Amino acid sequence: MAHQIILTDQAPAPIGPYSQAVKAGNTVYVSGQIPFDAAGQLVPGDITAQTHQVLKNLTAILAAAGLTLADVVKCSIFVKDLGDFATINQVYGSYFDEATAPARETVEVARLPRDVQVEISCIAVGA
Repeated sequence: MAHQIILTDQAPAPIGPYSQAVKAGNTVYVSGQIPFDAAGQLVPGDITAQTHQVLKNLTAILAAAGLTLADVVKCSIFVKDLGDFATINQVYGSYFDEATAPARETVEVARLPRDVQVEISCIAVGA
């Protein structure tokens, strides 16, 4: 099965040897996004601001693939401090309809790239 690399200038460029997303068939695998803006600058602010930026990045990459957050079937959330779970969950919930929200896990990790507080990846399926 051939695959297509998804790349948009509306989200930060990868900071390593990986793609923003890869489309294989009708499935799009979006790499973990951290709270950098499209220019590659860390978004200032607390965990709320960082989570919003991550979800904006995911939205932009999905749009480049012709999809939306409504097409997401699975998310993985990595956090530096699980004590931020409630705040992250509140922001996350503002982007997804609770009745059709994707499957998900949230994992506390020791460290994230560039010492950010949150990273989210997702898998989406189109028509």
